[in-house]
Amino acid sequence: MYKLFSLAALDLNHKEMNQTMIELTELSKKYGSFLAVDRLTLSIPPGEVFGFIGPNGAGKTTTIQMISGLIRPTSGRVRIKGSDMGKDPVAAKGKIGFIPDRPYLYEKLTAMEFLKFTADLFSVDKSRFNAKASALLSTFSLTQWADELIESFSHGMKQRLIMAAALVHDPEIIVVDEPMVGLDPQAITLVKQILRDFADKGGAVFLSTHTLHIAQDLCDRIGLINKGRLAALGSVSELKSVAGTDNEDLEDLFMALTK
Repeated sequence: MYKLFSLAALDLNHKEMNQTMIELTELSKKYGSFLAVDRLTLSIPPGEVFGFIGPNGAGKTTTIQMISGLIRPTSGRVRIKGSDMGKDPVAAKGKIGFIPDRPYLYEKLTAMEFLKFTADLFSVDKSRFNAKASALLSTFSLTQWADELIESFSHGMKQRLIMAAALVHDPEIIVVDEPMVGLDPQAITLVKQILRDFADKGGAVFLSTHTLHIAQDLCDRIGLINKGRLAALGSVSELKSVAGTDNEDLEDLFMALTK
Protein backbone atom coordinates (compact mmCIF):
# COMPACT_ATOMS: atom_id res chain seq x y z
CA MET A 1 0.00 0.00 0.00
CA TYR A 2 1.16 3.52 -0.77
CA LYS A 3 1.26 6.01 2.06
CA LEU A 4 -0.46 9.36 1.99
CA PHE A 5 2.00 11.87 0.64
CA SER A 6 2.78 15.14 2.41
CA LEU A 7 4.43 17.92 0.44
CA ALA A 8 5.42 19.52 3.73
CA ALA A 9 8.26 17.00 3.90
CA LEU A 10 9.76 18.51 0.74
CA ASP A 11 10.11 22.04 2.15
CA LEU A 12 8.52 23.64 -0.89
CA ASN A 13 8.66 27.41 -0.84
CA HIS A 14 6.74 28.61 -3.87
CA LYS A 15 5.96 32.16 -2.83
CA GLU A 16 6.41 34.14 -6.04
CA MET A 17 2.99 33.41 -7.46
CA ASN A 18 3.22 36.19 -10.05
CA GLN A 19 6.34 34.90 -11.83
CA THR A 20 6.01 32.75 -14.94
CA MET A 21 7.42 29.31 -14.26
CA ILE A 22 8.08 28.10 -17.81
CA GLU A 23 8.34 30.50 -20.73
CA LEU A 24 8.98 29.27 -24.27
CA THR A 25 9.55 31.92 -26.92
CA GLU A 26 9.61 31.08 -30.64
CA LEU A 27 11.19 27.73 -29.78
CA SER A 28 12.31 25.63 -32.75
CA LYS A 29 14.37 22.49 -33.25
CA LYS A 30 15.62 21.11 -36.55
CA TYR A 31 17.27 17.77 -37.23
CA GLY A 32 18.85 18.26 -40.62
CA SER A 33 16.00 19.35 -42.86
CA PHE A 34 13.33 18.03 -40.50
CA LEU A 35 11.63 20.66 -38.33
CA ALA A 36 10.61 18.81 -35.16
CA VAL A 37 9.34 21.87 -33.26
CA ASP A 38 8.27 24.99 -35.09
CA ARG A 39 8.26 28.39 -33.31
CA LEU A 40 6.54 27.20 -30.14
CA THR A 41 5.54 30.01 -27.78
CA LEU A 42 4.02 29.04 -24.45
CA SER A 43 3.80 30.32 -20.89
CA ILE A 44 3.08 28.23 -17.77
CA PRO A 45 2.14 30.09 -14.56
CA PRO A 46 2.61 28.86 -11.00
CA GLY A 47 -0.20 26.70 -9.67
CA GLU A 48 -0.91 24.98 -12.98
CA VAL A 49 -0.78 21.39 -14.14
CA PHE A 50 -0.26 21.79 -17.88
CA GLY A 51 -0.95 18.88 -20.20
CA PHE A 52 0.98 18.49 -23.44
CA ILE A 53 -0.55 16.07 -25.93
CA GLY A 54 -0.17 15.20 -29.57
CA PRO A 55 0.31 12.34 -32.03
CA ASN A 56 3.50 10.30 -32.18
CA GLY A 57 6.24 12.36 -33.80
CA ALA A 58 4.46 15.65 -33.14
CA GLY A 59 7.35 17.15 -31.14
CA LYS A 60 6.36 16.43 -27.53
CA THR A 61 9.55 14.70 -26.40
CA THR A 62 11.76 17.16 -28.27
CA THR A 63 9.99 20.02 -26.51
CA ILE A 64 10.41 18.38 -23.11
CA GLN A 65 14.11 17.78 -23.79
CA MET A 66 14.59 21.46 -24.64
CA ILE A 67 12.68 22.59 -21.54
CA SER A 68 14.83 20.31 -19.39
CA GLY A 69 18.08 21.41 -20.99
CA LEU A 70 18.90 18.00 -22.47
CA ILE A 71 19.13 19.39 -26.00
CA ARG A 72 19.67 22.91 -27.33
CA PRO A 73 17.03 24.55 -29.49
CA THR A 74 17.93 25.55 -33.01
CA SER A 75 16.36 28.92 -32.28
CA GLY A 76 14.19 30.55 -29.65
CA ARG A 77 14.45 30.66 -25.87
CA VAL A 78 13.55 28.65 -22.77
CA ARG A 79 13.24 30.49 -19.46
CA ILE A 80 12.69 28.62 -16.21
CA LYS A 81 11.32 30.96 -13.54
CA GLY A 82 13.41 33.81 -14.91
CA SER A 83 16.57 31.78 -15.62
CA ASP A 84 17.56 31.48 -19.27
CA MET A 85 18.30 27.84 -20.06
CA GLY A 86 20.77 28.83 -22.76
CA LYS A 87 22.69 31.40 -20.71
CA ASP A 88 22.50 29.94 -17.21
CA PRO A 89 21.63 26.23 -17.51
CA VAL A 90 22.79 25.33 -13.98
CA ALA A 91 20.36 27.79 -12.38
CA ALA A 92 17.53 26.80 -14.72
CA LYS A 93 18.01 23.05 -14.27
CA GLY A 94 18.19 23.44 -10.50
CA LYS A 95 14.56 24.57 -10.48
CA ILE A 96 13.32 21.50 -12.37
CA GLY A 97 12.50 17.96 -11.30
CA PHE A 98 12.61 15.91 -14.50
CA ILE A 99 10.80 12.57 -14.81
CA PRO A 100 11.52 10.88 -18.17
CA ASP A 101 9.33 8.27 -19.80
CA ARG A 102 12.11 5.69 -19.46
CA PRO A 103 14.01 5.66 -16.17
CA TYR A 104 17.73 6.28 -16.56
CA LEU A 105 19.27 4.73 -13.47
CA TYR A 106 22.63 3.43 -12.33
CA GLU A 107 21.58 -0.12 -11.67
CA LYS A 108 24.61 -1.07 -9.57
CA LEU A 109 23.56 1.52 -6.96
CA THR A 110 20.98 0.91 -4.27
CA ALA A 111 17.86 3.05 -4.14
CA MET A 112 19.26 5.11 -1.26
CA GLU A 113 22.61 5.52 -3.02
CA PHE A 114 20.86 6.75 -6.15
CA LEU A 115 18.90 9.33 -4.15
CA LYS A 116 22.14 10.45 -2.49
CA PHE A 117 23.85 10.72 -5.88
CA THR A 118 20.98 12.85 -7.19
CA ALA A 119 20.89 15.00 -4.06
CA ASP A 120 24.62 15.69 -4.35
CA LEU A 121 24.16 16.87 -7.94
CA PHE A 122 21.79 19.54 -6.62
CA SER A 123 23.82 20.33 -3.48
CA VAL A 124 21.06 19.21 -1.12
CA ASP A 125 21.89 19.95 2.51
CA LYS A 126 23.55 16.79 3.84
CA SER A 127 22.01 17.24 7.29
CA ARG A 128 18.53 17.03 5.80
CA PHE A 129 19.10 14.35 3.20
CA ASN A 130 18.41 11.22 5.27
CA ALA A 131 15.02 12.40 6.53
CA LYS A 132 14.00 13.63 3.09
CA ALA A 133 15.11 10.47 1.29
CA SER A 134 13.42 8.23 3.85
CA ALA A 135 10.16 10.16 3.49
CA LEU A 136 10.26 9.85 -0.30
CA LEU A 137 11.05 6.14 -0.23
CA SER A 138 8.16 5.64 2.17
CA THR A 139 5.81 7.66 -0.01
CA PHE A 140 6.62 5.54 -3.05
CA SER A 141 6.52 2.27 -1.09
CA LEU A 142 10.23 1.58 -1.57
CA THR A 143 11.42 1.61 2.04
CA GLN A 144 12.06 -2.13 2.21
CA TRP A 145 14.07 -1.83 -1.02
CA ALA A 146 16.21 1.13 0.10
CA ASP A 147 19.41 -0.92 0.30
CA GLU A 148 18.73 -3.23 -2.65
CA LEU A 149 20.45 -2.83 -6.02
CA ILE A 150 18.28 -1.10 -8.60
CA GLU A 151 18.99 -3.88 -11.11
CA SER A 152 16.61 -6.08 -9.10
CA PHE A 153 13.72 -3.58 -9.42
CA SER A 154 10.68 -4.00 -11.65
CA HIS A 155 9.93 -1.30 -14.22
CA GLY A 156 7.25 0.18 -11.99
CA MET A 157 9.64 0.33 -9.02
CA LYS A 158 12.25 2.07 -11.17
CA GLN A 159 9.65 4.58 -12.31
CA ARG A 160 8.69 5.31 -8.70
CA LEU A 161 12.36 5.72 -7.74
CA ILE A 162 13.01 8.20 -10.53
CA MET A 163 10.02 10.21 -9.30
CA ALA A 164 11.45 10.22 -5.78
CA ALA A 165 14.79 11.38 -7.17
CA ALA A 166 13.10 14.19 -9.11
CA LEU A 167 11.65 15.53 -5.85
CA VAL A 168 14.68 15.15 -3.58
CA HIS A 169 16.01 18.69 -4.22
CA ASP A 170 12.62 20.43 -3.72
CA PRO A 171 12.16 21.63 -7.31
CA GLU A 172 9.79 24.43 -8.19
CA ILE A 173 8.78 22.86 -11.50
CA ILE A 174 8.13 19.23 -12.43
CA VAL A 175 8.61 18.24 -16.07
CA VAL A 176 7.26 14.76 -16.68
CA ASP A 177 7.05 12.59 -19.79
CA GLU A 178 4.50 9.76 -19.64
CA PRO A 179 4.52 9.45 -15.83
CA MET A 180 2.08 6.54 -15.53
CA VAL A 181 3.86 3.95 -17.70
CA GLY A 182 4.34 0.73 -15.75
CA LEU A 183 2.52 1.92 -12.63
CA ASP A 184 -0.30 0.03 -10.96
CA PRO A 185 -3.66 1.77 -10.30
CA GLN A 186 -2.75 2.67 -6.69
CA ALA A 187 0.54 4.24 -7.80
CA ILE A 188 -1.25 6.17 -10.58
CA THR A 189 -3.66 7.63 -8.01
CA LEU A 190 -0.72 8.57 -5.78
CA VAL A 191 1.20 10.27 -8.60
CA LYS A 192 -1.86 12.23 -9.68
CA GLN A 193 -2.29 13.43 -6.10
CA ILE A 194 1.38 14.43 -5.84
CA LEU A 195 1.28 16.42 -9.08
CA ARG A 196 -1.97 18.14 -8.15
CA ASP A 197 -0.77 19.00 -4.65
CA PHE A 198 2.55 20.23 -6.02
CA ALA A 199 0.78 22.73 -8.27
CA ASP A 200 -1.65 23.75 -5.55
CA LYS A 201 1.35 24.66 -3.39
CA GLY A 202 2.50 27.11 -6.08
CA GLY A 203 4.67 24.88 -8.22
CA ALA A 204 4.10 24.15 -11.90
CA VAL A 205 3.80 20.81 -13.68
CA PHE A 206 4.46 20.27 -17.39
CA LEU A 207 3.05 16.86 -18.22
CA SER A 208 3.31 15.11 -21.57
CA THR A 209 1.10 12.08 -21.96
CA HIS A 210 -0.71 9.83 -24.41
CA THR A 211 -3.14 8.86 -21.64
CA LEU A 212 -5.84 11.37 -22.50
CA HIS A 213 -8.20 10.60 -19.63
CA ILE A 214 -5.39 11.45 -17.16
CA ALA A 215 -4.78 14.75 -18.95
CA GLN A 216 -8.51 15.48 -18.86
CA ASP A 217 -8.83 14.63 -15.16
CA LEU A 218 -5.68 16.34 -13.93
CA CYS A 219 -4.71 19.27 -16.15
CA ASP A 220 -5.86 22.88 -15.84
CA ARG A 221 -4.95 23.64 -19.43
CA ILE A 222 -3.92 21.45 -22.33
CA GLY A 223 -1.71 22.24 -25.29
CA LEU A 224 -2.03 20.10 -28.39
CA ILE A 225 1.02 19.95 -30.63
CA ASN A 226 0.76 18.60 -34.16
CA LYS A 227 3.52 18.48 -36.76
CA GLY A 228 5.73 20.59 -34.51
CA ARG A 229 3.28 23.44 -34.06
CA LEU A 230 0.85 24.31 -31.30
CA ALA A 231 -2.52 23.44 -32.81
CA ALA A 232 -4.75 24.28 -29.83
CA LEU A 233 -4.40 25.59 -26.29
CA GLY A 234 -6.82 25.94 -23.39
CA SER A 235 -9.08 24.12 -20.97
CA VAL A 236 -11.13 21.18 -22.19
CA SER A 237 -14.09 23.54 -22.61
CA GLU A 238 -11.97 25.95 -24.65
CA LEU A 239 -10.65 23.11 -26.81
CA LYS A 240 -14.26 22.10 -27.43
CA SER A 241 -14.90 25.57 -28.82
CA VAL A 242 -11.80 25.40 -31.04
CA ALA A 243 -12.87 21.99 -32.35
CA GLY A 244 -16.40 23.27 -32.99
CA THR A 245 -18.10 20.46 -31.10
CA ASP A 246 -20.26 20.00 -28.03
CA ASN A 247 -18.36 16.87 -27.05
CA GLU A 248 -16.06 17.40 -24.03
CA ASP A 249 -14.37 14.00 -24.23
CA LEU A 250 -10.68 14.75 -24.76
CA GLU A 251 -10.16 11.71 -26.96
CA ASP A 252 -12.81 12.91 -29.39
CA LEU A 253 -11.42 16.45 -29.26
CA PHE A 254 -7.95 15.08 -29.94
CA MET A 255 -9.18 13.28 -33.04
CA ALA A 256 -11.04 16.36 -34.27
CA LEU A 257 -8.06 18.67 -33.77
CA THR A 258 -5.45 16.43 -35.39
CA LYS A 259 -7.27 15.61 -38.61
